[in-house]
Amino acid sequence: MVTVTARAAATFEPVGRSAAAARGFVRDALLGWGLPEVVDDAVVLVSELVTNAVVHAGTAAEVGCLREETTIRIEVTDRHPERGLPSFANVPAQGSERYGDPDGEGGRGLLMCSAISSCWGVEYSAGQKTVWFRLALPEHIIGTRYALPALPGGELPGADGPVLVAVVQVDEQGLVRSWNPDAEVLFQLPAEQALDRPWSSYVHWPANGPALPETLRLARWEGGFSIRPGGADGPEAEVYAVQVRVRDTHGVPSTLCLLVRETDRAVLRSPATGSDAPVGIEPLDLLVGHIAPDDLGGLLQRIVERARDLLDADAAYLLLTTDDETEFELRAATGLPGAGRRHAPIPVDSGAGRYDSARLPAVHEDLAVRPNVAPLLAGSGLRSLITVPLKVDGRLTGSLGVAAAAPGRYDNEDALRLQFAADRVALALESARLTELERLRRGSLSFLVEASDLLAGTLEHGQTLALMAQMAVPTLATWCAVYTTHDSGADLAFVLHQDEDRIDQLRALLDKTPAPEASPDNGVRFWNAPVETARQGGQADSPGLTGLLGETVVLPLAARNRVIGLLVLGVSTGQRFRQEMLELAQDLSRRAALALDNSRLYSERTATSQAFQRALLPPELPKIPGVEVEVFYQAAGEGNEVGGDFYDIFPIREGTYGFAIGDVCGTGPEAAAVTGLARHALRLLAREGLDGPQLLGRLNTAILDEGSRSRFLTLLYGELTPRADGSTELSLVCAGHPLPLRLTVDGRVDAAATPQPLLGVMDELDLVAEQFVLHPGEVLLCVTDGVTERREGQRMLGDDGLAAVLSGCTGLTAGAVAARVQRAVERFAPEPPSDDMAILTLRIPEQRTG
Repeated sequence: MVTVTARAAATFEPVGRSAAAARGFVRDALLGWGLPEVVDDAVVLVSELVTNAVVHAGTAAEVGCLREETTIRIEVTDRHPERGLPSFANVPAQGSERYGDPDGEGGRGLLMCSAISSCWGVEYSAGQKTVWFRLALPEHIIGTRYALPALPGGELPGADGPVLVAVVQVDEQGLVRSWNPDAEVLFQLPAEQALDRPWSSYVHWPANGPALPETLRLARWEGGFSIRPGGADGPEAEVYAVQVRVRDTHGVPSTLCLLVRETDRAVLRSPATGSDAPVGIEPLDLLVGHIAPDDLGGLLQRIVERARDLLDADAAYLLLTTDDETEFELRAATGLPGAGRRHAPIPVDSGAGRYDSARLPAVHEDLAVRPNVAPLLAGSGLRSLITVPLKVDGRLTGSLGVAAAAPGRYDNEDALRLQFAADRVALALESARLTELERLRRGSLSFLVEASDLLAGTLEHGQTLALMAQMAVPTLATWCAVYTTHDSGADLAFVLHQDEDRIDQLRALLDKTPAPEASPDNGVRFWNAPVETARQGGQADSPGLTGLLGETVVLPLAARNRVIGLLVLGVSTGQRFRQEMLELAQDLSRRAALALDNSRLYSERTATSQAFQRALLPPELPKIPGVEVEVFYQAAGEGNEVGGDFYDIFPIREGTYGFAIGDVCGTGPEAAAVTGLARHALRLLAREGLDGPQLLGRLNTAILDEGSRSRFLTLLYGELTPRADGSTELSLVCAGHPLPLRLTVDGRVDAAATPQPLLGVMDELDLVAEQFVLHPGEVLLCVTDGVTERREGQRMLGDDGLAAVLSGCTGLTAGAVAARVQRAVERFAPEPPSDDMAILTLRIPEQRTG
């Protein structure tokens, strides 16, 4: 029976980040148990098995780590038991339901288990499947494991008296849980007084570097600091320490601290720590010169150039892992042909075998023999290659490669030198990468906030399309195109390039290219159609398209459960999108889609509203012989063409014309509805032969019949008949409306009618028509209360103010009179008018004498 000495378990939900989380869990568990030798193999296998569970099977994955006497057993359980076993060489894969396809994704994790682990198996139970594997622990060989050459006595490290090795165990809360006798002597404090107190109260931690709580969580830490023997008031003493993270049989972690006096540091100091490289190996220093802390690109480029020069290589490159640790990104290179492969993703576990793993250093003597080992160098002519991993706390963060054109150029000693150098720079690189990531995240948040504000600031459809493109270029891409979709496809709506001189060539190419498919999928899709169109048209090498087309992606603009457009982003030839930029583009596309849909709905609503409003306005004014007619009309409210004020002039019968100007209570669409009723009723009833009082009585009844939707109405209705002597006979009924004003040739202004009851209030009205004659040179001015009730604070224009304006209009045409009244209304107050306003001017021209 196998004895389990320690156990750890965790469950991971079916999301994309679970594979990375599972790798971190297994790495921490094994390092906590002091088993770094099996970490890489365990992480590779768990990554594949958890990916199968959460990505391919779509179920949660339970990961368990069991430490046994001579092995480590790791179990991965999912809820998808019908997956097949992997196909092996002696089992026919074709036509088998039990065994999987060796070239497919399914079963690859089991194939890796069979290749790496000492034994493995699959256990099925109701509704779940468990894949387990065992990794043999390295044997504890009795005898020498590490040795340095003999040194003369004078070069041996000295020890001042007995060497004290204090052992202190600190729990998760930072409290001391064990304190050995040497600790009592070193700290001058008995164990009973030290236990259950904060470890930080006994040490004076250096300000530079990681804080004490952070180092206590590291798998291993080594360095110097000060302690306070005898208590906080005593003098400080320098010590050298090694901290190791451990886990007990119940899975509870703690930190074991071993301390010696600074003078005895040789007792604990690890070989090859800091600047100490193994004897006979010349150390490399990849960090030379000042690098700005926020210049990750400059730091990476300096490292690859330094590595190339120190190893007399022809090329060097540096890869960094993505956030989920599944892919490498080429972030710096020197001597490699084709700068366009910058940022190309490379799978982390793309090696053909365990010794090609990016997690281990490797020496390739001749790439011509194994050309698939390094796809990045394909076609470069480089033959020799060294690759070493960059790791921080056991976690893979990158890979450094150095290559030469001659085969057999490098050996294991060169790999060791490069690995020691990589170990020194790994932490600095990770710190710079995290700084860059935080800067990008802050920049992304600021970018999205600004984008949201700009998109929310307009409802105009064309301006929204332009804003989308302007925000994408050049922050996210070199060029951008926006398509709007409809039932039969998509139309190119807007094109922008960071170089304005290239917009026309880009639009011409996209006009010839079939539009991307409007897929409901919310993900990023790569699009090669423009390149294919250029190639088929023989334009791929034309000067107009040189450097124009690199990687191109399509993002759907989806809002309210449908795709309303497509956002196409492209970069120049030879460039690729960074994953962070694609994620930011997705966030932008979601915001832009909602803004675009809002602008579309607003445009449609505005067009519909304006069509209805224009139908309420009278058609072109008739030409009346012997009468000048001018109208000014302005509806209150943004986007309104018709309000509660209205006017109309129309022929009734030969030689007689009707005119009206009215004001419905209120403004906006509700008032405009009564406006339409009144204007059309007036025309119909007047042509039926009804006189003014009868006509307004019928209209009053129609308004009252509207019930709760009815609104009272003031109305001035008149009929005019030009006479042979040049004068015009008028008949007026003023139903609650501002009285019309008559301007005579001598500048006198009089009311042309008397007030009568308004419409829409009383059932029975007793209205009377009033007749008079308008002589040549005289003007009749009719307005709504938007003119007379124009205010500035407590002042109001009023009837007297309007009369004063009109009195100065003697000799002016009807159009000039209307314009002067309108200007007087606008200038009366600095604020724009808040009420509907209508001005109707009739003037009888003076007779010309020979």
